[in-house]
Amino acid sequence: MTFVTTVKPVIGLSTYAEPARWAAWHAPAALLPLNYAEKVAAAGGVPVLLPPVPGIDAAIGRLDALVLTGGGDIDPASYGAAPHPRTGRITAERDRAELDLLAAALAAGLPVLGICRGLQLLNIARGGTLHQHLADLGPAGDADHTPPPGTFGSHPVRVAAGSTLAGILQTDRPLAVPTAHHQAIDRLGAGLTATAWAADGVIEAAELTGGSHHRFVLAVQWHPEAGDDARLFQALVTAARRAPVVS
Repeated sequence: MTFVTTVKPVIGLSTYAEPARWAAWHAPAALLPLNYAEKVAAAGGVPVLLPPVPGIDAAIGRLDALVLTGGGDIDPASYGAAPHPRTGRITAERDRAELDLLAAALAAGLPVLGICRGLQLLNIARGGTLHQHLADLGPAGDADHTPPPGTFGSHPVRVAAGSTLAGILQTDRPLAVPTAHHQAIDRLGAGLTATAWAADGVIEAAELTGGSHHRFVLAVQWHPEAGDDARLFQALVTAARRAPVVS
């Protein structure tokens, strides 16, 4: 195993599969809010968008890190559950593509950052389950985590001391984060350690622990791309510069 240092590591970002409208066109599109790419570029990486198509996991060999982005709900059949009436915007092609991307990234030892849906996908990939609608757990949870459509809310999270996340954020006090989600981790997946929580106990971050092969596999329930704190993206780019190349 050798190590390489690149001036600008290439960071893959998974994309949404959504109907979109531009100019005179209205068609299915692979798209992503621009702030994800802007945050990666500002942190010193080269953002590359990964459409949710079969075989996209072959791109992992050309990447230095992977970001699993936010978006619609994941098919509950993937964790053995029936769909909740409020579970929606399921895209089977995206589920398959991102699970394949994650598996390939983990096998290659690439750094991975999951955001919102990305945390949920990581948990499912490790055998975990989800709360499909946080409002069912009580009205406070719904108000704290789910702002009006098309907006981000804010709530504090408590970060576990000694975690990778704590080392990045450099705080032992509750931290306000941008949020917009109605699902969250229920049963934690194998090998994952919860490293941040909302005041109501909802898991807000998890890390894959154990073994040097997975030096940086971290996911958060909030949306750092929507805020001013760039430290998670900076940490990902730093980890990408140190990514091992297995020969």
